[in-house]
Amino acid sequence: MSARSSLWNTAKKCVTIGLIGVTVKDRYVSIAAVRGGSMSPSLNPVTDEVSGSRVSTFDDYVLVEKFCLGRYRFSHGDVVIFTSPTNHKERHIKRIIGLPGDWVGISHIDDVMRVPEGHCWVEGDNLLSSLDSRSLGPIPLGLIRGRVTHVVWPPSRIGRVKREIRQPTVPSY
Repeated sequence: MSARSSLWNTAKKCVTIGLIGVTVKDRYVSIAAVRGGSMSPSLNPVTDEVSGSRVSTFDDYVLVEKFCLGRYRFSHGDVVIFTSPTNHKERHIKRIIGLPGDWVGISHIDDVMRVPEGHCWVEGDNLLSSLDSRSLGPIPLGLIRGRVTHVVWPPSRIGRVKREIRQPTVPSY
């Protein structure tokens, strides 16, 4: 009977730990892999910032905090992860350039638009290789899954992700 009791206690502990883990991942923090070069050099850099030499392209793994989702507390320059508005299975990581009410430039049609309420304008740091608001349009705030705060892997890149405020490109007439 004690072996059965011991097995039951172990199973209860495993289920409890699993539920706590899922809750933490869903509500507070998670880890996400960054694929591709759209956020280079901030994430997945191709060259070493110190030596300038080409480095192998390992994926960065980042810490995603979700406290910002409570009241959609975002700032210009925040790096966020969001669900693609065109494919719910895809996630993208980009930098917030415009918040509701901001004017942003749309470079491919040489025009400006105002970011609608409940949306934000996101762009990759590497504009030449980024699928972002310039092609997807404004991103609904409800699709944002969290704010990227730190690189946690690889060990050589562990550190805080800088909040870089970049002015949206507004064409001059």
